[in-house]
Amino acid sequence: MTDKSSETANEQVDTSDLAYHDDPGASPTYIGDPKLRFEAGRALVWGLVIGLIVLVIHISQSLLVIFGAMVFACMVDGGARLLAKVIPVGRGLRVAIVLLLVTAFFIWLGYFAGSQISQQAAQFPSIINEQLGRLIGFLQSKGFAIRSGDIQSFAGSMASGVGTVTKAIGGIFGGLTTLFLIIIIGIYLAIDPRIYERGVAWIVPASQRGGFYDTLSHQAYTLRRLMAGRLVGMAFEGFFTWIMLAFGGMVIGIGSVPMAALLGLLTGLLAFIPNIGAIISGILMVLVGFSGGPDMGLYTIFVYFLVQNFDGYVLVPMIAKKTVDLAPALVLSAQLIFGVLFGLLGLALADPLLAMIKVALERRSARRKGDVEPHAAPEAA
Repeated sequence: MTDKSSETANEQVDTSDLAYHDDPGASPTYIGDPKLRFEAGRALVWGLVIGLIVLVIHISQSLLVIFGAMVFACMVDGGARLLAKVIPVGRGLRVAIVLLLVTAFFIWLGYFAGSQISQQAAQFPSIINEQLGRLIGFLQSKGFAIRSGDIQSFAGSMASGVGTVTKAIGGIFGGLTTLFLIIIIGIYLAIDPRIYERGVAWIVPASQRGGFYDTLSHQAYTLRRLMAGRLVGMAFEGFFTWIMLAFGGMVIGIGSVPMAALLGLLTGLLAFIPNIGAIISGILMVLVGFSGGPDMGLYTIFVYFLVQNFDGYVLVPMIAKKTVDLAPALVLSAQLIFGVLFGLLGLALADPLLAMIKVALERRSARRKGDVEPHAAPEAA
């Protein structure tokens, strides 16, 4: 009797134990109400989305550096493709030749033009401050209530607003470090981009990989032509500005404009930033020009409009073939937003980033309409 009663008790314990584990309500994380469980799932999804947005904002500076490396790699890739039409060698060797040519150019710029430009750069701030003082005095004589402190306060607030989010790359050492990272990552991308293409495509669902490759190939093609037009425009603006400022004034009898080499270099570098770069270089050019008198100042205004109009209406459209049809107001708005958020790096990369977004939306729309058939892999992305 004792044995039978103990066996019955064990059976009862086992049964109750199974009932305990089978009951979903016994779990502390289980929500019995279906509606409440559904809402909790939605809340979890929204929490993950918000967390992902916060993460992207937190690492946005690093993502922008990676995109800058992609832009640099695209420029190197474009040069390697041009060499392929002339030199029948491997891709790695062509990339090395392009990098050597770029390095040689900067070495020449440092050794042969560096001394002249450094001397002009030392005098540049004093001339700009002197001309700003004259401009403020002229405006005050015409009844404008403006003081130099107001301009300094405005410039300081703009600088602090831009620098709030860009402390990670603030300062000269941070800027050089960022530039170094962009170059190194860009070189790795340019040497063998197919490795990284396959890596990203592996993350994409198999049913969507054809569309991914289609978008990627068109983005790469667009970015190459966009950067080709940009580089040609930079070279033209810098060289032609230097020629016109250094020797053009002698032809009409007003003499050479001071700091012609420095102004030509700044104009060429700032030409990488559409719209805003041209405005900044034009203001600097005109301020330096008026330091030599009204005639020289008017001549610099003429040079500025001549260079910008030829570059904007003849050279860039001829090179880029209207690769990306972006509205000027849209580009300027994107530059202002990215400039405030990410500083100089965001300002410089706003245009290509906006172009890539536009191409992605256009390709998606074309595939949804059935106008194109996505292919499995691009010929050369």
